[in-house]
Amino acid sequence: MSYIDGFVIAVPTANRQAFIAHASHFDPLFLELGALRVVEAWGDDVPDGKLTDFRRAVQATPEETVAFAWVEWPDKATRDAGMKKMMEDPRMDPATPGNPPMPFDGKRMIFGGFTRVVDVKARLRSPAQD
Repeated sequence: MSYIDGFVIAVPTANRQAFIAHASHFDPLFLELGALRVVEAWGDDVPDGKLTDFRRAVQATPEETVAFAWVEWPDKATRDAGMKKMMEDPRMDPATPGNPPMPFDGKRMIFGGFTRVVDVKARLRSPAQD
């Protein structure tokens, strides 16, 4: 059963392309270090809640959009080893020449690791089955 790291980030809406460039630059490193998949998603329908919501969780301003991302690892041990290597890798440092600057306030990012307990998938049907 795989292991999932989840992230919620407030990104200045004007930085959408910079966010995509940042993710496109850094996300392949997750795969190099053992991740199976990385998904970055830009908020499109992120409603205000009555008690809490994604926007409040990351203190998003009206000029910011909430981004949601996850990294899928084969297991927690691979994730722990990969994340340790990633934090030590100079390619992850935005101050390293050639690396894109961080297009969001990392102090307001929320993240966590999750053990998958349910995984329901659609069964794909071929046109011949219809």
